[in-house]
Amino acid sequence: MFKQIELSYGFGALEPHIDKLTMITHYSKHHATYTANLNAAVEKVPELSGKSIEEILKNLDVIADTTLRTAIRNNGGGFYNHNLYFSTISPNGGGNPRGELEKKIKEDFGSVEDMRMHLSAAAISRFGSGWAWLSTDKDGKLNVSSSPNQDNPLIEDSSFIPILGIDVWEHAYYLKYKNLRPDYVKAFWNVVDWNAVSRLYDYVIAG
Repeated sequence: MFKQIELSYGFGALEPHIDKLTMITHYSKHHATYTANLNAAVEKVPELSGKSIEEILKNLDVIADTTLRTAIRNNGGGFYNHNLYFSTISPNGGGNPRGELEKKIKEDFGSVEDMRMHLSAAAISRFGSGWAWLSTDKDGKLNVSSSPNQDNPLIEDSSFIPILGIDVWEHAYYLKYKNLRPDYVKAFWNVVDWNAVSRLYDYVIAG
């Protein structure tokens, strides 16, 4: 059974950047529903028993039933994406990455600020609901992209693995920022936990 990541901080700990009510609703309602729906769908596909969410999302085509495939794509994506999102933000976030990730960002984008600009643009320009991603392949090459709905790079191109995602579904920001998505994206950088993102980067390239 898949479980929501346990938060290491309180619902109000990310204020003023992300408000308490948004966090309660986002985690306790939206994320919880994706998790419950994923578990219900996976139970109907015995061949998925024991597989990780990453394996499932990379191999959706093995699910013969199109209705179940769609349910697992949507809810599995929602489960995975939100686990990543909540694990890479922190009340102690902000600033810039360090170490190998900082070095690679500068190599691939020119500077941390240029990477931030590209990822922010991907988030702001995503039409409708979706996500913007900073991902890496196993060789350490970084990539910025965006996905509709609850899709992610594992579904779209399994050679890239997300290490940071900006949720631009309205439920992630509308209670505080209304229709001002750019303001939310700007505020998001104040809560990014670069230590957590760096650990994910190191884990991926370590194989």
